[in-house]
Amino acid sequence: MLLDRFWERVTAVVPEPATSVLLGAAAVAALLVLSPALWRITRNAVTIAHEGAHGVVALISGRRLSGIRLHSDTSGLTVSSGRPTGLGMVLTGAAGYVGPGLFGLGAAALLAAGHAIGLLWALLLLLALLLLQIRNWFGLWSVLVTGVVVFAATWWLPPPGQAAFAAVAAWFLLLAAPKAVVELQRARRRRSAPDSDADQLARLTRVPALVWVGFFFLVDVGALALGAWWLVG
Repeated sequence: MLLDRFWERVTAVVPEPATSVLLGAAAVAALLVLSPALWRITRNAVTIAHEGAHGVVALISGRRLSGIRLHSDTSGLTVSSGRPTGLGMVLTGAAGYVGPGLFGLGAAALLAAGHAIGLLWALLLLLALLLLQIRNWFGLWSVLVTGVVVFAATWWLPPPGQAAFAAVAAWFLLLAAPKAVVELQRARRRRSAPDSDADQLARLTRVPALVWVGFFFLVDVGALALGAWWLVG
């Protein structure tokens, strides 16, 4: 009986927020992304999504996930074992920078379909699964804090508040993903990221790293455009 009530709560349909609420959520998300002071904090959420995407694709492609580390400088590392070359390795390497944008696109789709509550519980489940793979204290702390914030919104906010929170989360991922790619290219230009995902993919595929950066950016901008259309189009 308790499980039935919980499932009813998770799958409850919440009307899509009004356009004014969605635009307000977009403004809040833009502030979290564009404010240098806030970005130093919220950038950790992008790293969680980035490394989580590496981990998910590694498992899907048949690789064995060995662990994930998140660092205080907002960098991260996902370690998996398997063939050092091949399609699985390429897909795993390419997943990181497109992951946040695609997660944001999925969140926008669920929100537009009225499943804001289900979206928040799905986020909690993904964070719990990610927690099992974390291998350092800062990573553990980052995922726990993020999980507590999402849980608080899921448990205590009324349905309209949950929908507004979910909208901020969706917009944040959609807006943050392209910015992370821009930061990647800036770091590459300064030669401070010689072992970036793009450079690793270049060594694996013989496709220039700049092409991979362009691919990341196009996917994330496409996700932003489509997600925005679904939310307010």
